[in-house]
Amino acid sequence: MFRLQESKTLAVDLNGDAVKAKNGSMVAYEGQMSFKKMTGGGEGLRGMVTRRLAGESMAVMQVSGKGTCYFADRASEINLVSLHGDKLYVEASNLLCTDAGLRTGTTFTGLRGGATGNGLFTTTVEGTGQAAIMSDGTAVVLRVSAQYPLFVDPGAYIAHQGNLRQHFQSGVNFRTFMGEGSGESFQIRFEGEGLVYVQPSERNTIGGNV
Repeated sequence: MFRLQESKTLAVDLNGDAVKAKNGSMVAYEGQMSFKKMTGGGEGLRGMVTRRLAGESMAVMQVSGKGTCYFADRASEINLVSLHGDKLYVEASNLLCTDAGLRTGTTFTGLRGGATGNGLFTTTVEGTGQAAIMSDGTAVVLRVSAQYPLFVDPGAYIAHQGNLRQHFQSGVNFRTFMGEGSGESFQIRFEGEGLVYVQPSERNTIGGNV
């Protein structure tokens, strides 16, 4: 079971089962635990090669045993996401921990400018269970409906789930309105039905350009 200790530490209660977590994110544990480094985000050689080509950096460890394990990363805020057979799309740098039974993968998201450490691909988490994602500051969960598309600055985007389509629009972004943009800027447009997780702080982008 995933639960939060305050807002920046994740406590996971294990009873002979396992979780996958960002390598090096364990800060304490109680009970009997074993730790195993996994290759390519737990996907084996093919997943590792895909991630290297994609620029998605995701070093993962598997934690199993009986007791409670605590995870945190650079005092980031932690947000719990429950999956019920659906799929979560999340930037690799924002994924902290998942139930071991959830499947992780990589998907092409389309041509866009990239945030540092992020490329044209996004990490996917699929199945039934819990995931913990991180944000710089308290995340805002925004609902997208068929009537109202949502526009997001790529530097503030964390994750999304649901039946959503995303498009990368060039020509304008939020900095452009303030006269701070340079070159060809862009934003993400989400359409459909679902949820988008946005952080109140932006990652450094490569010039904000496509």
